Amino acid sequence: MALSLAATSIAHAALFGTLNGLVQDPQGRPVPLADVRVHSPVSGWQEMAQTDVEGRFSLPTVPAGNYLVSVTKTGFQTVRQPVEVRSGAVTEFRVALVLGVITETVEVVSEQGVVNPRSATTQTLVTRDQLESTPGALRANSLDMVTQYVPGATLVHDLLHIRGGHQISWSIDGVPVPNTNISSTVGPQLDPKDVETLEVHRGGYSAEFGDRTYGIFNVVTRSGFERNKEAEVFASYGSFNETNDQFSLGDHTEHFAYYSSFSVNRTDLALATPVPETIHAQGSAVSGFVSLVSKSTATDQFRVSASIRSDRYQIPNTPDQQAEGIDDHQRERDSFVNVSWMRTLGSQAFLTVSPFYHYTQFAYEGGPNDPLVTTDRQASHYAGGQAVLAASKGPHTAKFGVYGFYQHDDDLFALQQGGGGLVLSQTQGVGGNLIAVFVEDQYAATGWLTLNGGLRMTRFSGPLTESAVNPRVGAVVRIPRWAWAVRGSFGQYYQAPPLTTVAGPLFDLAVSEGFGFLPLQGERDNQYEVGVAVPARGWALDVAAFRTNARNFFEHDVIGNSNIFLPLTIDTARIRGLEASVRSPRRQRAQFYLTYSLQHAEGKGAVTGGLTDFSPPEEGHFFLDHDQRHTLAAGLDVALPATTRLSVSFGYGSGFLEGDGPGHLPPHNTVNIQGSKSWGARWALVATVLNVGNTRFLLDESNTFGGTHYNNPRQFSVAGRYRFR
Repeated sequence: MALSLAATSIAHAALFGTLNGLVQDPQGRPVPLADVRVHSPVSGWQEMAQTDVEGRFSLPTVPAGNYLVSVTKTGFQTVRQPVEVRSGAVTEFRVALVLGVITETVEVVSEQGVVNPRSATTQTLVTRDQLESTPGALRANSLDMVTQYVPGATLVHDLLHIRGGHQISWSIDGVPVPNTNISSTVGPQLDPKDVETLEVHRGGYSAEFGDRTYGIFNVVTRSGFERNKEAEVFASYGSFNETNDQFSLGDHTEHFAYYSSFSVNRTDLALATPVPETIHAQGSAVSGFVSLVSKSTATDQFRVSASIRSDRYQIPNTPDQQAEGIDDHQRERDSFVNVSWMRTLGSQAFLTVSPFYHYTQFAYEGGPNDPLVTTDRQASHYAGGQAVLAASKGPHTAKFGVYGFYQHDDDLFALQQGGGGLVLSQTQGVGGNLIAVFVEDQYAATGWLTLNGGLRMTRFSGPLTESAVNPRVGAVVRIPRWAWAVRGSFGQYYQAPPLTTVAGPLFDLAVSEGFGFLPLQGERDNQYEVGVAVPARGWALDVAAFRTNARNFFEHDVIGNSNIFLPLTIDTARIRGLEASVRSPRRQRAQFYLTYSLQHAEGKGAVTGGLTDFSPPEEGHFFLDHDQRHTLAAGLDVALPATTRLSVSFGYGSGFLEGDGPGHLPPHNTVNIQGSKSWGARWALVATVLNVGNTRFLLDESNTFGGTHYNNPRQFSVAGRYRFR
């Protein structure tokens, strides 16, 4: 599809970024009517444009990811240059053509797109190529695509933590998947094999983003543009009888693309175990996903993303529990449907309307031999939508938007003495809603200074009603000589509370155990951040320092030994950190990355919401259970002769909190390795070894799913992929 737009363009919905370009001749004069092709070598997605009389072009709907830009013009050599496009941002592209014939091609290494000199957001982009080359990352329940590439991201007590919290948001193809529950499910939001690009925002958010703000994960799913009436079978088998199997198919035309998949997986080692032995730890899941993309006109695009999955986990036992016949399980179900209509309004405005529906359910079911048989079930329905209007004029790029949803929860709590005798049974239905309105502007004051400002206004209504007015400000200074981008930001954030409440028989039980229940209020955060992004010969270095001050910090606790986990809030939390990441370009067959985090995660004060025994708070600050001082991840991927690849990943942690602290557990590290061999585009074979040294260590001591968790032992697996038409 050919497009010719004005040079001033916009960045809009969280799925897309804008690519603005300027093509010049060797003397710096504009080159009109040059043909521009933007192509993803991984997904097959491409878009065409032609420069105007000023040598400029603009593509406003480029999905986040890495691309090759080819520029051709009679009388000049063809120039091909890589560029990285980020969602919600404008990427500037400039190229100087070289005199010659069009059949000659010049490969250009540039700092453009390696860093974004206009955005104050701290973010990480993980591409499909990186995902496939990371050992173990394609397993259905794996979050290695996050923990290996995002500084400080850790998986502890089966929950993902980032920047000192576990309240994170997922967006699928630019549409949020709402969820107000805290630590209730452990299943993945999406199978990694369905991911094209993952973009992780972790600080300096614009006003467009709200709710859970310790990390925002924007997934661009596979669309079918990489397929030509092709199907693919992926099958694997490994240690602990683990399988991760998928059948997918897709196709595309110039105006339409589809992709769908069906996945199954099972293993004898799903959740982290409380002892080094693997006992009663099976897990299995089945899921389906579909993506539809339609470019009905030159100005309209429709996109549908839908998923359904069901997970089942055994709760791991100790040897004593196994001997007693303890047989606890957790079942989870999750589904969503996201629909987006995107319309280009001239060359300077863009409208996105996205209705959505999300259903999530978990059911913790105690076995008949438990001393106290627990049943804890919750089903949550979310229905809502988001609309964003982005407009650009001169140096200003503004966004206006509204986001909201209605939520209804159905809960069942039941306790029964082992062998019979009902202790309590309680059902309740709770409803609530949230609506947020935001406005923001990005002002390019000069070629080296960009100012960002916005306001997000939120109203939540549930068991209690709250409102928040949150300002967001940021600035980016580009140092022209070195192309460095120095950024700073301040933001206030509001996270709505779960609808969970305690009343009736459950409240009476809490009182008998010495507990009471305080209404849950929303978490309110202030975040300060400074950072610098440094490009150097295709390498990218990013360093950021942040501080988050939280009020009513969300955590979770348990009633006695019942395995009923309920959210709570702590008076205040203080989280400080220094993060760094380094990424090399893919040259001479190799690519290297490294991430590092120095972090303090501390709480202070009494419990202000949820279960509490009303005991006086400790003096001063105390460490949170997921506090770890040093976290490092690194990896190397090497393309060898004969279409083979070798990848190695390394992880190090200085140790999580030991008991109630202040001491920490000993340091730990693991090494993983993966080798692959492909035969054309149809066949591929992958062999993986996780935890090569079989190092075993106590990972954490938390009250989630059994209290104590060890890391996984060494695991071998072999996978095969076959694509056919």
